[in-house]
Amino acid sequence: MRRKLACSAVGSLLSLGAIAAPVIYNNDVVSGRAAFDSTITGVGGTVQTLALSGLTSNASSWTLPGLTIRATDNTDRFVYGDYNGYRAAGRSYAVGGATIAIAPAVPASGSGLTFTFATPVNAFGLEIADWATCCTSVLHPDTGAPVGSNLFISFDGGATRIVANAINADSNPGNKDYDGDGATDYAFTNFVAAIDDSRTFSTVTFYGDGLGEALYAGGTLRWAAVSTGSVSSPASAPAPSAIDEPAVVGLAGMAIGGALLNRRRRLRWQHGRPETR
Repeated sequence: MRRKLACSAVGSLLSLGAIAAPVIYNNDVVSGRAAFDSTITGVGGTVQTLALSGLTSNASSWTLPGLTIRATDNTDRFVYGDYNGYRAAGRSYAVGGATIAIAPAVPASGSGLTFTFATPVNAFGLEIADWATCCTSVLHPDTGAPVGSNLFISFDGGATRIVANAINADSNPGNKDYDGDGATDYAFTNFVAAIDDSRTFSTVTFYGDGLGEALYAGGTLRWAAVSTGSVSSPASAPAPSAIDEPAVVGLAGMAIGGALLNRRRRLRWQHGRPETR
């Protein structure tokens, strides 16, 4: 009986990790690209990439190989060919292509960008510029989103996921010490992505809610279609190196101990004896 209880407790604990949820990325450009690509190829998928270039500024839609980009509210947008000239200067933190302007407004979802793919996808990533330069204390009582400047990805207009939150400039993971001099280099570039392997989707919407800030999105786009459950299933994610084994063992021990203690208490009450310590 004790063995059954122990196995039941561990099973209940570990089953929590089996709840499928989109895998989210928010990192500096280089690390974000690498992490996303590694996850996709690790489950047998193929990463498609497209560095945005030749986009017409002051337009509301762009047709590109494999996809179409549209301003969600159909307003004309400015296109930034090389954010802050980083690419021309050979900076490692440069975004990989042109970026399209987003001016967060109410409703925030309308001021974003919608990506429609010729072939359905369930993994999507893009590069961001100028995020968290300001407007990081904005309140969002209308949506209940966290205080600050948030970035969102929504697959096919379904469940919307917050992929990044900034409460100050240092919340941007692309602001870091790149040259090893001990000082933060405020590059204001980062990579965000989401993988929802519950099924595949034809459209993805990206937007931000930092009212008052200038935000640019695009760079080098990344997308893929992975097998259902291949990333979110416990068998393949998280990677072993990401698991805090002592913590897992400790939690399992607590679960087993609690189950046995409850069993002992029930047996004592069944024999007419109150619990004593």
